[in-house]
Amino acid sequence: MSGETAIEVCNVVKRFRLAASAGSLKTAALDCLRRRPARRFTALDDVSFTVSRGETLGLIGANGAGKSTLLSIIAGTMVATSGHVRTHGVVSSLLELGAGFHPDLTGRENVLLYGAIMGIPRETMRRRFDAVVDFSGLAAFIDQPVRFYSSGMYVRLGFAVAVQVDPDILLVDEVLAVGDADFQRRCLEKMAEFRRAGKAMLIISHDMNTIRSVSDRIAYLDHGVLKGIGAPHEMTARYGADSVAANGGASSREWGTGEARIESVAMVDAAGAPCDVPPADQMLRFRLAWRAPKRIATPTFGFSIADGEGATVFGSNTEIAGFDLPFIEGEGTLTLAVDAAALHAGGYTMSFSLHSRDHAVNYHRLEHALPFYLPGRARFDGVCHLPTAWS
Repeated sequence: MSGETAIEVCNVVKRFRLAASAGSLKTAALDCLRRRPARRFTALDDVSFTVSRGETLGLIGANGAGKSTLLSIIAGTMVATSGHVRTHGVVSSLLELGAGFHPDLTGRENVLLYGAIMGIPRETMRRRFDAVVDFSGLAAFIDQPVRFYSSGMYVRLGFAVAVQVDPDILLVDEVLAVGDADFQRRCLEKMAEFRRAGKAMLIISHDMNTIRSVSDRIAYLDHGVLKGIGAPHEMTARYGADSVAANGGASSREWGTGEARIESVAMVDAAGAPCDVPPADQMLRFRLAWRAPKRIATPTFGFSIADGEGATVFGSNTEIAGFDLPFIEGEGTLTLAVDAAALHAGGYTMSFSLHSRDHAVNYHRLEHALPFYLPGRARFDGVCHLPTAWS
């Protein structure tokens, strides 16, 4: 079954008509008579991708990126403005808190109602009922109206029903953000079971560690545009770097005498090719292009790494590293390699400097010039991981 297409999303566009600003009845009437065009908001803009059977696709992006809208269109609860979606198989979804549940019905009645909506015979749902209750852990509350349920109870029952109807495609929006640790563990185990059974899943999460661990690929949405789809490490790092650039705590600044300049800085891979995200081993490499119209004797190139709040985490320079530069003149490049594996997951920015050896003259400084994001690998407290041993 794996390799066959389960979901096809083709050139999907979704626009919403925005309500006019509040005003008087007279203003509304005049707007109508003048035939002023309604304002529209594009939630999804020409989005296309496919998901194979047995594949888990993660969806990431900031709030308002269009993730939930996309899942609603795939689930069939919302219609695209243009483009189309094709699904192959039974689709089950948990799109928002309490979606599909009637607040005045009990948990038991809502389980049976969900099965009826999915076209599952009542006797079949009765046979699966005990499995739903067991997975949700809500046996003591199953005959209470769901309007008395907490947010966590809503999600537990919703996910339990969604997986027990045995769908071919499962759509999940932030289910792991509400449940406790034990429920999250059982959800992850059930997702792994679904993957082994050849079922397709689309999952939205703001927890980058979780979505990397459960996804085969990740799609990155930004203001309704599909910015990329690919390996989990690459996509979460790209999203993190964009978030740092958009919301970084420290603003960029450029200054210096201009006698020599750092013309450009780029992150590169081991082969020297420009790249957008750090490699999986977190060995960062940066290529600095410099220009010095006149000879500068004993220059020093430096760098520093700052966290999301702008606090310096680490800094060094060519002098400290013992890399001797007698002079620079004309144009040239340097490559800096930094092993960042010890740093905690999160957003960082790089600053670069070119100054005299005695720090008396700052030829050129680029402060908070290059943002990047490091996915987490190890779990620890603080800003860096130090080797430790207990005996």
